[in-house]
Amino acid sequence: MFIASKDALNSYAAKIKGAASAETTILVSMGTCGIAAGTTPVLKAIRSEIAERNLQNAIDVIEVGCMGLCHCEPSIEIINNNTGKRIIYGDVAESQVAAIIAAGSDTPAQGTRTVERTWYYPEFETKPASALQAKIVLRNTGRINPEKIDEYIAEDGYQALAKALTGMKPDEVVNEIVASGLRGRGGGGFPTGKKWQFAAVQKNDEKFMICNADEGDPGAFMDRAVLEGDPHSVLEAMAIGGYAIGAHVGVIYIRAEYPLAVKRLQIAIEQAREYGLLGKNIFNSGFDFNIEIKYGAGAFVCGEETALIHSIEGMRGEPTFKPPFPAIQGLWKKPTVVNNVETYANVCAIIRKGADWFKSIGTAGSPGTKVFALAGKVSKVGLVEVPMGIKLRDIIFSLGDGIKDGKAFKAVQTGGPSGGCITSKSLDTPIDYETLKGLGSMMGSGGMIVMDEDDCMVNVARFFLEFTLDESCGKCTPCRIGNRRLFEMLNEICDGRATMETLDKLKNLSRTIKDTALCGLGQTSPNPVLSTMVNFEDEYLAHIQEGKCPAGVCANLIHYEINDKCVGCTLCARNCPVSCISGDRKQKHYIDQTKCVKCGVCYQACKFHAIDKN
Repeated sequence: MFIASKDALNSYAAKIKGAASAETTILVSMGTCGIAAGTTPVLKAIRSEIAERNLQNAIDVIEVGCMGLCHCEPSIEIINNNTGKRIIYGDVAESQVAAIIAAGSDTPAQGTRTVERTWYYPEFETKPASALQAKIVLRNTGRINPEKIDEYIAEDGYQALAKALTGMKPDEVVNEIVASGLRGRGGGGFPTGKKWQFAAVQKNDEKFMICNADEGDPGAFMDRAVLEGDPHSVLEAMAIGGYAIGAHVGVIYIRAEYPLAVKRLQIAIEQAREYGLLGKNIFNSGFDFNIEIKYGAGAFVCGEETALIHSIEGMRGEPTFKPPFPAIQGLWKKPTVVNNVETYANVCAIIRKGADWFKSIGTAGSPGTKVFALAGKVSKVGLVEVPMGIKLRDIIFSLGDGIKDGKAFKAVQTGGPSGGCITSKSLDTPIDYETLKGLGSMMGSGGMIVMDEDDCMVNVARFFLEFTLDESCGKCTPCRIGNRRLFEMLNEICDGRATMETLDKLKNLSRTIKDTALCGLGQTSPNPVLSTMVNFEDEYLAHIQEGKCPAGVCANLIHYEINDKCVGCTLCARNCPVSCISGDRKQKHYIDQTKCVKCGVCYQACKFHAIDKN
């Protein structure tokens, strides 16, 4: 199959859309999280049940990417193609498949869990009053088979590229992205159109478009979901960007730890070349564009664009001073645009629908939507895509269904290890780039980790700083040595060895590192420390002045003691790993504090609430 013109694409798309479809479609979530949760046996059971009932002509089964319902995988969606009615099932077991198939597409099967749809698609439908999510980036993820290009074409795939190549000049494409107000979704929020503009005006015989798919934030999996569920949206956007700036080569830099995403990208690239949508003379426009894949080794610092470029060139992944910026002098010293996966995933919709349409969603300073990976102590973990300007409360307590086990909300960390903790007093703040920065945090790539009353905020700051410490390239002294000193001081606080002078040193050094580190990783590494010191100063003071960890997390500040509720069942003694609990059967037991390692096994094992944790 080779599509040589825009008319040929339109004709082929019409043919696909007009093809007869089965009465019912079953979408099966086959992203990494779904497969890990056991979707493969469920898929096998669905195919087997359909064959046994001889329903092959009545039911289509489509393997799709992540539906975002990580809290209830395996998940499937049943669609009645005549009425448009949809039923989403979560926590599907093999044993339920027969009942689901028998119930059909109009009535939920008894004994199963159904999931409410909280999203809509701005391109295709009017927003219902109940929908908090608006899917632009994830418009195809969970809806099409990512390994079949025809399904992408049937959903207006490659129409944006055809429009750009056959009806727009390169500067018109750039201007449309500028007008849209699209900002980089990888962390800093730099205007995407301006970056393209800088590269487009450079006079050079060779330029590059790079996709940063080196997603490394703890708890972040947005880019992986897009690449696994809708790889063609990134390929098409990169080709549009290449046309806009005058580049003929694209590079996707992806971590090797994403094997399913890599596999689906490879399939998508091969299919796009076969259809003439990558390669020579695309749509008879005279424009050539090819894409290659480069693997990263999981170094967090390679999310920084200059470090990423060095890694592609075969050098150590270390950042360099800017200017010159990559748009002026990047890969192989040539003008280079680096955007992340989510940024590219917005481009095709903007070109198809226009900048004004995109700006109608979100806020004036932060148009469009943002994908967040909601994780931590929230009841419904998963991917959400929301309009900019939504409140944190709506994400955590409506989409996330609140805190697990009825615990109290304490904080949410946005922006990964480069971000900061936001407290309950700011839950009603609209989310955009500026407001999060004003709260001492940042948008980042979209990781959102929720914490409850059982989390120690000093320990949380230590966790994120340790991650950054491990991932630092070590090139600059503030990051290499400064963060080591910060980590040592946090250890002193968590161990009960710190003084008030330690707090002053911690604050001063954090500010120094922010002002002097070489790249964004080092400059933002103290953010978790500074934000927790501002918002949870009482916890720092409790550790230092009272020798207590209010959350009962820091082991050296915890004291376990058996109270008078003890019935002498010996369960605590039998589970103690260091044999520090003694006492006769049916008599009160005692803990030898000199031997206790504060592991908490006794506290967890006791069924009579006979152990106090102080």
